[in-house]
Amino acid sequence: MEALYLEDSYLRTFEAMVEETSGEYVVLDRTAFYPQSGGQPHDQGTLVRDGEEFPVIYVGVFGEKISHDVKTQGLAAGDIVVGTLDWDRRYLFMRSHTACHILSAVIYGVAGAKITGNQIGETRSRVDFSLQDFDREKLAGYVEKVNLIIEEDRPVRTSVLSHEEALEVPELIRLAKGMPDRDEVRIVEIDGVDVQACGGTHVKRTCEIGRVEMLKAQNKGKANRRIYFGLVGGD
Repeated sequence: MEALYLEDSYLRTFEAMVEETSGEYVVLDRTAFYPQSGGQPHDQGTLVRDGEEFPVIYVGVFGEKISHDVKTQGLAAGDIVVGTLDWDRRYLFMRSHTACHILSAVIYGVAGAKITGNQIGETRSRVDFSLQDFDREKLAGYVEKVNLIIEEDRPVRTSVLSHEEALEVPELIRLAKGMPDRDEVRIVEIDGVDVQACGGTHVKRTCEIGRVEMLKAQNKGKANRRIYFGLVGGD
């Protein structure tokens, strides 16, 4: 299956062929729908065959296949469909995901804290990191550094490295869980700020994010901190 979102996060519609179905589950030969993974929620939208609409309510990875959970059954192998994303939902996740990367880079750069997890949401997102001190004023300062970077309108680029090449990039050890065990590693780079292995969708320039607002900071136990944030404005 060709994952179109890896090459173009801005692709909103696409044509594909149904390879297989099982009840409400549909596998296509190519898709722009992002599957639930890496802290980023799945896309939603529609598949349309000859004017008949099949709403996509969930997308996940099962084995090596991306499966689309459609609200209405009826598609069959060999059908040609046009997929359309819920763009407002996808674009919000792109902006939030890029903001997560900047926030993690700032925290790592200032405090040397590795990121232990993140979760992107429609109303708020969060970043978890390992840090001994819990100081809300300092955490709010990190968020302000993020906003300064966003205002600089830095470009965001993606590339693919071999696993061996990726191991030679020191910045890629930032996540506590380490490097993905794959032959090829997709890299997301925010110019002069951050380099991470990531399979998610991102904006092309930081100015698209808008302003990051810290909604809540939590002490989640020994050396485990959490920042919740939302976005205001943006393109």
